[in-house]
Amino acid sequence: MIDSIFGKLIKKEPTFAVVDMDGIRLKISITIATFEKLSSIGTSVELMTYLHVREDILDLYGFADDTERDVFLKLIGVSGIGPRSAITILSGATPQDFKQRIIAEDVKSLTVIPGIGPKTAKRIILELKEKFVGEDVDISNLMGVEKPSDEIKDVVHALLSLGYKRGQINEALKKVKETDKLEGSVEELIKKALSKM
Repeated sequence: MIDSIFGKLIKKEPTFAVVDMDGIRLKISITIATFEKLSSIGTSVELMTYLHVREDILDLYGFADDTERDVFLKLIGVSGIGPRSAITILSGATPQDFKQRIIAEDVKSLTVIPGIGPKTAKRIILELKEKFVGEDVDISNLMGVEKPSDEIKDVVHALLSLGYKRGQINEALKKVKETDKLEGSVEELIKKALSKM
């Protein structure tokens, strides 16, 4: 697999970029999020890539970072979702936002994303939720805290490793926030959260 492409940005559109690698110009399909992060025409650029190979086709897909590519790879692993559909889906939501919608099992907000109907949303949730739950997801929206401290993040990961679901952890931390304060050592916060489970 071609892991990444580094070269001069020759052209950029919301759906693709053309990168010159020592005289070889590659047309790479991209998401809108990656398009917005691209530098100016004529400057050096690096894109994480995925090469889709079929008997009659070679398609190269590019991403601004590993996080977006990782979500893309998980998406194309879902039955019925190909690379083009995955690119469309990721153009409708950031990787973090998409992960949070999956974890929250929010079918309604997923169907707002182009390319996802109710049946597809349910299938994506079924196949991807557990894969995303253990990852380092942005937890600010889940907990109602604008910028969670490192201690709170550690608490969330500790409780996840104990087998608790994110929904349970979210509710417990909300209760701690309402009745007490989200302060103290990681051990103290874990005890407070467990008492609210």
